[in-house]
Amino acid sequence: MNSNLALLTDDSIELLSKMISIPSFSKEEADTATLLSNFLETRGVSSIERIGNNVIAYNKFFDKDKPTILLNSHHDTVKPNPGYTNDPFSPLREGGKLYGLGSNDAGGCLVSLIATFLYFYNTEDLRYNLCLIASAEEEISGKKGIEEAYRHIVPCDFAIVGEPTLLDLAIAEKGLMVLDCVAHGESGHAAREEGVNAIYNAIEDINWFKSYQFSKQSQFLGPIKMSVTMIDAGTQHNVVPATCRYVVDVRTTDVYQNEEVLAIIRENIKSQVAARSTRLNPSTIAVDHPIVKAGLKFGKKIYGSPTMSDQALLPIPSLKVGPGDSARSHAADEFIYEDEIAAGIDFYIQLLKEVIL
Repeated sequence: MNSNLALLTDDSIELLSKMISIPSFSKEEADTATLLSNFLETRGVSSIERIGNNVIAYNKFFDKDKPTILLNSHHDTVKPNPGYTNDPFSPLREGGKLYGLGSNDAGGCLVSLIATFLYFYNTEDLRYNLCLIASAEEEISGKKGIEEAYRHIVPCDFAIVGEPTLLDLAIAEKGLMVLDCVAHGESGHAAREEGVNAIYNAIEDINWFKSYQFSKQSQFLGPIKMSVTMIDAGTQHNVVPATCRYVVDVRTTDVYQNEEVLAIIRENIKSQVAARSTRLNPSTIAVDHPIVKAGLKFGKKIYGSPTMSDQALLPIPSLKVGPGDSARSHAADEFIYEDEIAAGIDFYIQLLKEVIL
């Protein structure tokens, strides 16, 4: 490891340790936002903006006539897994690992992107500007996270979203819709031939959700996945129910937007359908995009990610990539290897050099 990378890595591990020690559940990230703002300021960054609990910064020689790359990861966390044996808020360095809540998801990615931003911060004549957003509310896809922060920045051409991918390239990501459905019938006495059973009507539509195949299928994400996950009907054993309510989890892919999928569903079932939200769209970036080609040059694999990130709320092409392993996210005794952070910083720097120098 060269001396510059070693210094960046040590600085990043120290910052991540401080982040771990500060609870930063979604919507409660004010203290980590302050920590990150102060850290950037002490490293000489002058263009720091705070939008709620989102922290925004630009490179020193920002040029409004140049395109801009967004560097994004989040500093909020889920609540600790009940299986923790370590103190989730006490950073522990042991056996080459850094333990603590948010270390892997996505603290390691965030501090690596911050180190990369600082590496290029004072560089003149870059082909692209750099905009850094350390976002809030990612774990709940909140409306005051990246969605709000993005409204306050310059338009960006594409984004690198830091999430643990073992440094492979997630070039597509599934979206999400949660549907509240109501099948209607007509109440009657169960002992007589009365009424229209809403449960039976619901079963017809539920079977459609189970068997329907959309005409287009994603190369990297496969088919759209629809799962009925909750159902509620009836008031007592001898009354034919007039309504049956059920919930459907829909994981959309990059070949459809959520509104298109919702329209197809409504055309094919009798139940009333209300989407809780259509804002969490699938995302994709072209295989021949310069940032993807740069990653492929370094021997990285491309794949489609089933898990969601801030990509869902970005209106620009984005590549999800970062140090750490998604399998560790939200797990008890979460950790990241310290050498993964070093590798993440080095990879981000080399990746950007391919397109901005």
